Amino acid sequence: MYSTNHLSRREFLAGTGALLLGNTLDAHIVAASVEEPIIDIHQHVHYAARPDDVLIAHQRAMGITHTILLPAGTPAFGTSTHQGKTNGLQAQCAGNEACYGIAQKYPGEFIFGSNEVPDLPDAVQEIEKYLKLGGRVIGELKFGVDCDSKEMQRIYKVAEEYRVPVLMHWQFQMFNYNFERFPKMLEKYPKVNFIGHAQTWWANIDKGHTDQRILYPKTKVTPGGLTDRLLSDYPNMYGDMSAGSGLLSMTRDEDHAREFLTRHQDKLLYGSDCDDHIGSGEKCQGAQTIAEIRKLAASKAIERKILYGNAKKLFRIA
Repeated sequence: MYSTNHLSRREFLAGTGALLLGNTLDAHIVAASVEEPIIDIHQHVHYAARPDDVLIAHQRAMGITHTILLPAGTPAFGTSTHQGKTNGLQAQCAGNEACYGIAQKYPGEFIFGSNEVPDLPDAVQEIEKYLKLGGRVIGELKFGVDCDSKEMQRIYKVAEEYRVPVLMHWQFQMFNYNFERFPKMLEKYPKVNFIGHAQTWWANIDKGHTDQRILYPKTKVTPGGLTDRLLSDYPNMYGDMSAGSGLLSMTRDEDHAREFLTRHQDKLLYGSDCDDHIGSGEKCQGAQTIAEIRKLAASKAIERKILYGNAKKLFRIA
């Protein structure tokens, strides 16, 4: 048996943490949580039918110390859910009660948001119910409505009242229509922090992106696209780096990505939005995104802001 004099600080902390937790986590995960916490702002319960225990193991395998669970709205069959085809955020995701339940079971490790189909008559009441229980964000708002519709503006007003961010999925002609009109909402609701996410959001980092039907562009990036400008010009606009679209925004042009991460270092937030079951390897989008951020961040300080510090501040995580 080795004495602690032969162990590095990381190895010693890892071993001690594992004993304290009854060996429920691998030693390297405990060490990561002590030395380099990571906040994942974008995960889902029952994502693509993933069991809850697998979700929890997946997050721990990635080294995530705080996970924000984003619920789906109530199953509905109107235009905003494409007659029910996009219920469950188009991915079988569970609703408010399921996210709340996991957060209650694993306090500190999991945090919940609040959500509802915006054109349901009791949408505001449902969202408020879970915000009053401690929800930290409204979203993921992924519905077939205009981004500046009266229904969405009712939700923005709730976010303003409860001082929580709003996370929006932008996808051309599918979810949150008329992205180009969104600056007016940022101006109308300056006290609301909005978080942009998904294909149309990330495609528009590129000034040369003119065909909005292309959701996953792979060309080199010219700075100055609408997304780039929104992050620069509006203090209440943030970017969620999750999903294949967020990962592609970096891998398609790593030279641009290095500058982009530096330019918007105070506005970018790590998220996984990953339905993988393992938490590592080529199929784990969340783990790949962490690796890419670490690879491209110009300094350790920028990396820590994106993986932890910005979300800690925005979501008021103790």
